[in-house]
Amino acid sequence: MPEDRREREERLTRQVGQRTQRKLRARDQQGRGVWFGLGMYGLVGWSVAMPTILGVALGMWLDRRAPARFSWTLLLLFIGLGIGCWTAWYWISREQHAIAHREEERQEQAGDEAEDEDHE
Repeated sequence: MPEDRREREERLTRQVGQRTQRKLRARDQQGRGVWFGLGMYGLVGWSVAMPTILGVALGMWLDRRAPARFSWTLLLLFIGLGIGCWTAWYWISREQHAIAHREEERQEQAGDEAEDEDHE
């Protein structure tokens, strides 16, 4: 009989721990739903579009002010596009690293809690 009670207590403790973990994950992910994803799309889009547009505008101005054998507009278009792509890559990789770091912390925390339960 005492064995059944101990098993029930351990099962209850595990269930409470699992629910707590789910709640903590949900709290960590709060605000990272659809709007977060759309915001990331917007960030990537603007980080590519703005340097490209600025490069074209500057190139058009330079083509009028300082004509050359080459097209300033095309040159600065590609430079702006390159800068924009690099910036988008930077933001995406930064977010991926943050997600991986949070996941590692979560796994370490779950491992620590499992060890604590084993010692009790």
